[in-house]
Amino acid sequence: MDVTDNVTGDVTGAPQIPQQRGEELQDAAVRYAEERHWDVLPGAWLEPVAGVDQCSCGAADCPAPGAHPTHADWADQATGSPVVARRMWSRAPRASILLPTGRTFDALDVPETAGCLALARMERLGVELGPVTSTPGRRMLFFVLPGAAAKIPHLVRNQGWSPASIDLVARGEGDYVVAPPTRVGRHGAVQWARRPTAANRWLPDAEELVSVLAYACGRDGR
Repeated sequence: MDVTDNVTGDVTGAPQIPQQRGEELQDAAVRYAEERHWDVLPGAWLEPVAGVDQCSCGAADCPAPGAHPTHADWADQATGSPVVARRMWSRAPRASILLPTGRTFDALDVPETAGCLALARMERLGVELGPVTSTPGRRMLFFVLPGAAAKIPHLVRNQGWSPASIDLVARGEGDYVVAPPTRVGRHGAVQWARRPTAANRWLPDAEELVSVLAYACGRDGR
């Protein structure tokens, strides 16, 4: 599983948290808009205060420090233009990268243990996958075609599961995901478990993944 995006190792071989530099964030945001045609949005960022990184929103108990929208109308501010994206991050070079869902993709959000199990099984079965992220909150998000959020409850029931009984969340219209290499507080950075490439430009439908994901989430919840 590829979780090496912008990660370096020390002399012991242990992975280190990626260091966020403004150029990396800006370049990544522009690349997402230019190469994937994803809408992007600059979010909050981390501010060093007395040697400790705190969220730019100022909330001491921020649940996602440095990785959330900064305005109520955030959805209207997202852009698919690489030129506009570059301008946005030039004004706020440390801003997190947020990708609105429900536009060019939805995301199926599952616990990391279930996601790893499902990803390994899908790869053995030769399932065509889209990009997959791994978050420092120990979640994995599988990118799928838009419309998944509306279909998932029905699809899960068809697999014999109650939607309330398994931890499988579909992120669609009105929601967003945090994109690599954004760092979330002191917890670490969002990384690609399966990075965007020319080979996975065409996203799968949620129906192609739900049986494996629901089964993995069911096992994980036992």
